Amino acid sequence: MNKKIFYTLALVAALAAPFVGYPVFLMKLLCFALFACAFNLLIGFTGLLSFGHAAFFGSAGYMTGYLLSTVGLPTELGILAGVATSAVLGLVIGSLAIRRQGIYFSMITLALAQMVYFAALRSPFTHGEDGLQGVPRGKLLGVLDLGNDLTLYYVVLAICVAGFALIVRTVHSPFGQVLKAIKENEPRAISLGYDADKYKLLAFVLSAALTGLAGSTKTLVLGFETLTDVHWTMSGLVVLMTLVGGMGTMVGPIIGAFIIVALENKLGELGNFLANSTGISWFSSLGESVGMVTGLIFIVCVLLFRRGIVGEIGALFERIGKKRPAASTRVAAAADREAA
Repeated sequence: MNKKIFYTLALVAALAAPFVGYPVFLMKLLCFALFACAFNLLIGFTGLLSFGHAAFFGSAGYMTGYLLSTVGLPTELGILAGVATSAVLGLVIGSLAIRRQGIYFSMITLALAQMVYFAALRSPFTHGEDGLQGVPRGKLLGVLDLGNDLTLYYVVLAICVAGFALIVRTVHSPFGQVLKAIKENEPRAISLGYDADKYKLLAFVLSAALTGLAGSTKTLVLGFETLTDVHWTMSGLVVLMTLVGGMGTMVGPIIGAFIIVALENKLGELGNFLANSTGISWFSSLGESVGMVTGLIFIVCVLLFRRGIVGEIGALFERIGKKRPAASTRVAAAADREAA
């Protein structure tokens, strides 16, 4: 299917989704989808595995939540401040991390992200383990009332579509082609005259800024921000989303985010239903076992679907496409023989 047709159908489905689903849950899906796409820009197209993206996701959420609930800034300024915070943090962490490669790069990002976590735990404005509560949605540009779930859904959809479009444009730009070259063969890219560290740093900062946009938007949607978003497990979760959907593909991280977030939500609902229907309170903790299920999914994907869901589907269509010309060639040869 043509990509433009697919994107159009996906957009139409997204526009109709709040009339058949719960808008707040759908907005949460969109925020995590943008988070996964931003992370995929770094690992899938630049070849940098970061274990510290939770720092950008959570710090932007904290900044936006604090400015909206305590300072009283307009909504759009609060989101922009969150994005700016994650971008600056990405510049600092990226400047230190890109000096090393491979697992050392990953460990540096993890260590620095844990420093951000402990700063969030101890800082008075984050309220420690209680987190920020009651973050107001306000009005967008002083006109659109974001207190209405339907209105906010379309604002969030517009933000996520814009972020996704920026990622697509970046990947298909000359800048994106250099990133792919660095991923495939960094020494060769350097020999061609490209400053690999500069390109990697720019990609890191852009990924951090888009991650911050997802984090700020999520805080606005849910109305709170906690340490969960800045903990290292959130970095692991976005890695899982990207791998399950398909690393290095455009749509794969979105599919992966939808699967993981929906799985977490449905396990919790199933546990509550069983607890209410049977009277056994143990079932209410069923949602806590989602880590076991996601771990099992990760193992299955690594062993059987190494390209991820979208990657495997694309490889299947590619194999089918290669077989068709061969079959048509054999038919034509047979027809020529009969004619002779």
